[in-house]
Amino acid sequence: MPDAFLKYTLSTLAVCACVSTPAFAQDIAAGAGAREPVIVVTANRTAQSLDKVGQSITVLDSAEIERRQTQAVADILRTVPGVTIVRNGGIGTSTSVSIRGAESDQTVALVDGIKLNDPSSPGGGFNFGNLLVGNIDRIEVLRGPSSVLWGSQAIGGVVNMITRQPTERLSVNLRGEYGYRDTGQLVGNVSGKAGPLSASIGAGYFRTDGISAFSEARGGTEKDGYRNYGANGNFNLALTDWLSVDARGWYSEGRVNIDGFPPPSFAFGDVNEESRTREFVGYTGINAALFDGRFRNRLGYAYTDTRRRSIALDGVPSETFAGHGRNERIEYQGIFDIAEGWQLTGGLERETSRFSSSSFGAVPSIGRARIDSVYAQLVASPVRSLTLTGGVRHDDHNRFGGATTLGASGVYAIAATGTTLRASYAEGFKAPSLFQLQSDFGNRLLSPERSKGWDAGITQDLVEGRLQASATYFRRDSDDLIIFISCPLPRTGICAGRPSGTYDNVSKARAEGVEIGLMMQPVDALRLQANYTYTDATNRSPGNVNFGRQLVRRPQHSVTALLDYRWSFGLETGITLTHVGTSFDNANNSRKVEGYVLADLRAAFPITDRIELYGRIENLFDERYETVFRYGTPGRAGYVGVRLSY
Repeated sequence: MPDAFLKYTLSTLAVCACVSTPAFAQDIAAGAGAREPVIVVTANRTAQSLDKVGQSITVLDSAEIERRQTQAVADILRTVPGVTIVRNGGIGTSTSVSIRGAESDQTVALVDGIKLNDPSSPGGGFNFGNLLVGNIDRIEVLRGPSSVLWGSQAIGGVVNMITRQPTERLSVNLRGEYGYRDTGQLVGNVSGKAGPLSASIGAGYFRTDGISAFSEARGGTEKDGYRNYGANGNFNLALTDWLSVDARGWYSEGRVNIDGFPPPSFAFGDVNEESRTREFVGYTGINAALFDGRFRNRLGYAYTDTRRRSIALDGVPSETFAGHGRNERIEYQGIFDIAEGWQLTGGLERETSRFSSSSFGAVPSIGRARIDSVYAQLVASPVRSLTLTGGVRHDDHNRFGGATTLGASGVYAIAATGTTLRASYAEGFKAPSLFQLQSDFGNRLLSPERSKGWDAGITQDLVEGRLQASATYFRRDSDDLIIFISCPLPRTGICAGRPSGTYDNVSKARAEGVEIGLMMQPVDALRLQANYTYTDATNRSPGNVNFGRQLVRRPQHSVTALLDYRWSFGLETGITLTHVGTSFDNANNSRKVEGYVLADLRAAFPITDRIELYGRIENLFDERYETVFRYGTPGRAGYVGVRLSY
């Protein structure tokens, strides 16, 4: 079935000759078919029209997120070109997001522009497992190295999730749903303005009996449940017409049962263990707009705190793991409109990270590091249809020294033909994690991981904007990748005192491929979106026994097609088809993870102007599949819900 689906989808896309839309999720306006200008903030760290951005970016706006009815952010990211998700079981379990074949901890995750990562995790990345859609109003996915503006980890790309923002008038949004395996969810948000204070506050609760993390097809029987509490807040106080103070916060607390390797056989199977994660993100800053608003300044302080614990529940509960990671970031950013079509962005940052990590009550590993950064970027439109962007960044790490990254892009729009040409070159780097540097397995001599990547693409609008097609080619080469190595006798050099192994900069990788997409709206009521991604991500480490083999859990092929129709009496119906190709679960490519096809149906019907009923069926054909060898995934599931807005 997957191969047939792939061939059919490719033949459909090939009809258009060219095709990947950077913002394929955006609506086409009614009437003549012309689209409203798409504004993005992730590409340049400030609001910018998409037609002036040379990088590849996908935007999922509030209407699209609501239409999909998706519970977890990772499941909506699965449909974005170039993005792969891997999950160790059902919702709430450890979930990683890979962009264009990069490692998952080479993805920068943001909530309201605040960088998320866990310094206590081995790679220092972010676990998307506890990230529910909740009150997220918009998602922007920037693909390709982006370290000039976003610093360490931005090798694969950036995922920026924006929560509901303050509104001028009182706005209330409530949502509740119930379905498969006693799954329930409640989400609410209130926003408005009183005098100089604007605010948006929300909260959510989610629970499910879940599935067995150990695949039921391989013998798993124990349901591994999950529950989550979340909250978000966004406040802005206008002190004068040019000076304001803002504060933002996001909180998530999740508990999920996990499976592992129980004695006496220590083979993977059902265990009664719970993983608990508490995440807090906070930001406060002052904003000043000078020279009639041409010079916009922001000075802010950001704080992230992640605490993880694993508890064995059989008998007397006992702690098997504890990790605590914390980031503090002081940052200044200035944006100066030099002249019409010319804009300069610059900033300074200081980030201090701390971690502690221990297993089974042992003395914890602890560590800290500081990184100071300076960056500048110029956006220029020397002629009417051409926009060029160039930037440079330097980071100084108190452990490994300095790293300098460059980036440049260009976009040229030919209005007469509806053609847009884009190209970019960018460098990325990732600082060694605190665990890799300072844990019991650490190597204090590690250097940062580095990458160089470029892409080039074309987007074509036809039929007054009712048909959009595009294609983008990308390539990225990564050096000094950090991997865990064994330390046989005699243990000298970096292996001295490391009987269980350590980390070293010994790997290289290459990822290249093409992203192809199509969006059609032949009539206002009908919309089709489709995309195909081919990613060839391989080991390029000279002398390595796995040289030339596919990187672990990087499927070469992925296809998504979405069809939505709005009936004359108000009913909206839709279907999403997703195909993910075969990948490998080990470095020598001897163990396959078979490809799969998922079909999801959805419907929504307005009862009144303020009340809407909705429902969906996920995995309609009850596909049995895995994203990680031996870990289960949900079968066919149905949900119904209601939305209220005021």
